[in-house]
Amino acid sequence: MTLDIKITGGTIIDGTGSPGYTGDIGISDGRIVAVGQVAEDADQVIDASGLTVTPGFVDIHTHYDAQVIWDRMLSISPWHGVTTAVIGNCGFGVAPTRPAHRTSIMRTLEKVEGMSYDALASGLGDDWPFESFPEYMDAIEARGTAINLAVFAGHTPIRTYVMGPDAVERTANDDEIEAMADIVRGAMEAGAIGFSTSQATTHHGYGGNPVPSRLSDMIEIDSLVSAAKISGAKIIQATVGPTLFHDQLALLARKHDIPVTWTALLSGMSGPGSHRKHQKITNDLRADGTKIHPQVACRPINFDFEFNEPFPFEMRPLFKQVMKADREGRKTIYRDPEFRNQFREDTAEGARNALAGWVERTVISMAPDNPEWEEQPLREVAESVGKDPVDFVLDLSLETDFTARFRFAIVNYDEEEVAELLQDDNLILGLSDAGAHASQLCDACYSTHLLGHWVRERGTLTLEKAIHMLTQKPAELFGIADRGVLKEGAFADVVILDPATVSAGKLQRVHDLPTGADRLISPASGIKTVIVNGKVLLEENQTAIPEAAALPGKLLRNGAAA
Repeated sequence: MTLDIKITGGTIIDGTGSPGYTGDIGISDGRIVAVGQVAEDADQVIDASGLTVTPGFVDIHTHYDAQVIWDRMLSISPWHGVTTAVIGNCGFGVAPTRPAHRTSIMRTLEKVEGMSYDALASGLGDDWPFESFPEYMDAIEARGTAINLAVFAGHTPIRTYVMGPDAVERTANDDEIEAMADIVRGAMEAGAIGFSTSQATTHHGYGGNPVPSRLSDMIEIDSLVSAAKISGAKIIQATVGPTLFHDQLALLARKHDIPVTWTALLSGMSGPGSHRKHQKITNDLRADGTKIHPQVACRPINFDFEFNEPFPFEMRPLFKQVMKADREGRKTIYRDPEFRNQFREDTAEGARNALAGWVERTVISMAPDNPEWEEQPLREVAESVGKDPVDFVLDLSLETDFTARFRFAIVNYDEEEVAELLQDDNLILGLSDAGAHASQLCDACYSTHLLGHWVRERGTLTLEKAIHMLTQKPAELFGIADRGVLKEGAFADVVILDPATVSAGKLQRVHDLPTGADRLISPASGIKTVIVNGKVLLEENQTAIPEAAALPGKLLRNGAAA
């Protein structure tokens, strides 16, 4: 038999965590047919000598729900070796959506996930190719994708579909809960991988209202989780809040015998060492057999922002007046010396909140009239012109009509604490947020950052362990069949990389979203070849598939390809 592709001479790291070994891989009809010594000829031979051959990476936490309609490549994830992504996280999504609710859904995504409303409106168009969740799944499948997709049924669009404007005002009655449960059951039958929700107090949507899922009580959440599990859900994802955390998630996991993954367990959320409390609770629950899997991130959670939309500070009481004001009103507030003094005090080094000491972690990311300041530490630049840093950022913001931008790490910046999280086998690597907060951050490059920084530079993880965290571990937890490992019979999702050079590149701001909206991207280094379902998708960061050809990605209905 003649194979479609033969990869020769590479170091095979199969995704299981086992030591790597030198060998070949044979691929035919979209699957791996041989691993080890492969004698058969092939239409295409890829010499991987000196390189590492791994399963394609599985990104469990993305927000490509809208982007997939206009960007079938789902950039930038494939650049960084991701061959399978999960969308619909945090209870968000674009289906089901009635025509009358389209604006509110897009405005909610604009607010809570930092997506450009103009880009959403242009990319989705005037005539959305779906209304129901099954129609949405069919639309994705009909268009095709570069990589594989699994989809959560999100609580917020479901609640909005049933309750309309009341979704952000009150709890649901019994009839409304049953109507939502019907939609959840239909979503699972259409191939959703599970159900997602959010109770996070930071999740505010259109008009300053809480996102719809935050108005749900445990009766509603329990009913929807039950409907999902009975109809075949593989997993539940939740973004936690005061009324949906360890106790409630453990109850759901035990009652319905289903894994629950929650976002996010990060360093520094409530001060130094605060993650350890949640680690201990998780470890105790797991020891008791409870299927709880907090998601952790391997990068600092950076936000790039301007002060007309001061996203990182919205949680602080001082900024409530700012968020209620219009653009000119915000300028007036920022000029007020008393506001500036309170701002300094509220976020000073040693203050008891996550924004304490933000000045020391901030760089200037855009200074239209002073490009020499860009990527320089805020404090150094401020002191060079004889100003206090808070006065400097507000003055610069006002002088540039809010075009000046700044970037700092809110949490996950203590590397020793992050190392503790990454080495805990009870936790799962996630939270790339690919497709969301596009103008504010870019963590879709988490995979190459893990391999370059945490494996090669710091030595915190072995290459085998890191590859396992990116492949088999998330695939098994999410019930994604025949992916995440290099073995005979598995789908041929394969990455060939150079462990000596693999890394995430510096952030770049581009304007390639619909209507020219901006986003941050990170180019990848060291990813030589990306294969999806037996088709070479990328070679040396260049698309290898002809423009008119069908894309190789599959919609993973219920975690499996048709």
